[in-house]
Amino acid sequence: MIKHLLLAAATLSLATAANGQENTSSPAPQPALSPNAIVDAAAPGEWITIPAEDLLVMTLAPDRDGNSRSVIIQLMPAPFSTGWVQNIRTFARAKWYDSISVNRVQDNYVVQWGDPNYDNPEAEGEAKALPDGLKVMEESQYKLRQPFAMSEAAFSAATKQAGTNAVAEFLGPLFRPDPYGGGSTIIAGWPIGVDADEMWPVHCYGMIGVGRGYSPDTGSGAELYTVIGHAPRHLDRNIALVGRIVEGMEHLSSLPRGSGALGFYTADEFDKRTPIQSVRVASDLPAADQPAFEYLATEGETFARYADARANRRDPFFIVPAGGADICNIPVPVRRTPNG
Repeated sequence: MIKHLLLAAATLSLATAANGQENTSSPAPQPALSPNAIVDAAAPGEWITIPAEDLLVMTLAPDRDGNSRSVIIQLMPAPFSTGWVQNIRTFARAKWYDSISVNRVQDNYVVQWGDPNYDNPEAEGEAKALPDGLKVMEESQYKLRQPFAMSEAAFSAATKQAGTNAVAEFLGPLFRPDPYGGGSTIIAGWPIGVDADEMWPVHCYGMIGVGRGYSPDTGSGAELYTVIGHAPRHLDRNIALVGRIVEGMEHLSSLPRGSGALGFYTADEFDKRTPIQSVRVASDLPAADQPAFEYLATEGETFARYADARANRRDPFFIVPAGGADICNIPVPVRRTPNG
């Protein structure tokens, strides 16, 4: 029976071709856009300027070939980490960061910089005096109360319906359940963890945190680090996050690893420390020298399509869409301002 059906189908096909009938099949679907292509097509009005007051320019010593190296840092705006961010501007404006160095490079973890004689296991000299006017923050400031706080029951119900209107209403369409504390989303351009009544920044690649000792020490901003490996989310709510690197990450992630405890350079690896010549708040520089950056608005339709494309790659290279993405796999696009 099957043989007869196949033969009949083949005969019908040949007859159709012989009669010159047009092929009525649908046109081939257009290839899906990649995340980068979606971002490139964003309208100019979907980009938000980063204030120069929120940018730091960190100048490293030239590399072995004499090439200049600079790292641009975006500080986190209020209401997150406000006290620490104010301290960092104080350090920069006091020129305290000038002539410090990168002292720790731990593979797949962090790069840390500061005064090599300040809270450093290999310290041999006297630490620099800290500038006046620094704020002292408490551990409670690692988290903020949600402006859209929910009851435990409502939050639990919402997390079981990720992507539904219930979640979108309370936490935004980018909300997703998260093993590190209830859920996560992107708010005003930043990756944020959330639970029933609190929210906090999360440790994604390139994020910058404040080094500290044991509790109740929360750090002042004298020691800073950036994530250069898999997101160490276990540090969320345990260390203050104050910003992210938006340009020049390659100058830090490629540095030689330290062989001491936690990746610190040992005494005989002093020559591996990369000197930091200066750190300046961009708004304090002459107008011609101020870097200009902008980020893609995370509340718009383009970002929603970009986030979906990151979670479900459909462009030609990919065979099977992943069906999801953790919050750190949806990096917020940041670019230099065109013609800026």
